[in-house]
Amino acid sequence: MSGLQLQQLSRRCGDRLVLEHLDLAVAPGECLALLGPSGCGKTTTLRLVAGLDPCSGGRILLNGEDITARPAGEREVAMVFQSYALFPHLDVGENLALGLRSRGIPRAERDRRIASVLELLQLTALVRRRPAQLSGGQRQRVALARALLRQPRIVLLDEPMSNLDARLREELRPELRRLLCGGEPPVLYVTHDQQEAMGMADRIAVLQAGRLEQVGGVRELYTDPASRFVADFLGRPAINWLPGRDGTALGLRPEHLRPRPEGGLQARPERREWWGHQQLLWLETPRGTLRMLLPEGAEAGAEGLRVGWRAADELWFDAAGQRLSAEGPWRQGLESGAV
Repeated sequence: MSGLQLQQLSRRCGDRLVLEHLDLAVAPGECLALLGPSGCGKTTTLRLVAGLDPCSGGRILLNGEDITARPAGEREVAMVFQSYALFPHLDVGENLALGLRSRGIPRAERDRRIASVLELLQLTALVRRRPAQLSGGQRQRVALARALLRQPRIVLLDEPMSNLDARLREELRPELRRLLCGGEPPVLYVTHDQQEAMGMADRIAVLQAGRLEQVGGVRELYTDPASRFVADFLGRPAINWLPGRDGTALGLRPEHLRPRPEGGLQARPERREWWGHQQLLWLETPRGTLRMLLPEGAEAGAEGLRVGWRAADELWFDAAGQRLSAEGPWRQGLESGAV
């Protein structure tokens, strides 16, 4: 099978299991984001694929070839780091030429490849500038250019935009996706930022404590989370939680709460934030504080309102955090909010 396959991949550091039996597949040209909190195993996975750390178990296959024991320098992998790792005393052209020269690429071929990647990434006019003379976005493109010059079989990115401000990240996401995705090499993209993962990736793999929680498309993970952790980790504003029977929990997205003329829960606005054309309300209800995105044109007076939700929007989880079906005894006592 072509692309990247991770089969029961594990990594142990002393007595601690950092990565536990990870199974993933990334097709050629696909961008798969590894998403999760710090310490969940994202960067560890990247380092194992790159050959920077040894595996404690499992296999890594690239285009059907087992590369688990192959040295890092022989894997034809390109990696873009969080810090960019550019040499400050070299200009853009020299930074790009260094790796090619160390691999014995002839001068004419070096110049041809560098000119091509400079044009692709719109860096031609900056070729004689040093890193200190570049903006954060320009340095990020230089690091990406250096990775692409390797003509890699797989591209690995470790939080490549975490050093950029939010506006610049938003501007660079479509450009980065255009350059990386849809080509031949599979792309493995590590981030803790859900917006970045949703904007960049074809699919997302959510990790927690070294284990794979769920992998799937962006919409699938958001609307049909397999665990309470995935439901809680994805989504801004954060999901609301209401306690159910026998340790169960009901998750309700803020956009799924709606004002109702009658019935539902009585609520009193305690705080509000403007989110462009919407308002985010913190509501005090008999069942605790709920967050609601108030639709455009709707109003919530200081005296209060009544809110409800559709039964189809309920996300139920058992005491262990695993998904439950929408129908069951756990729904008893919460029907007053659903319509």
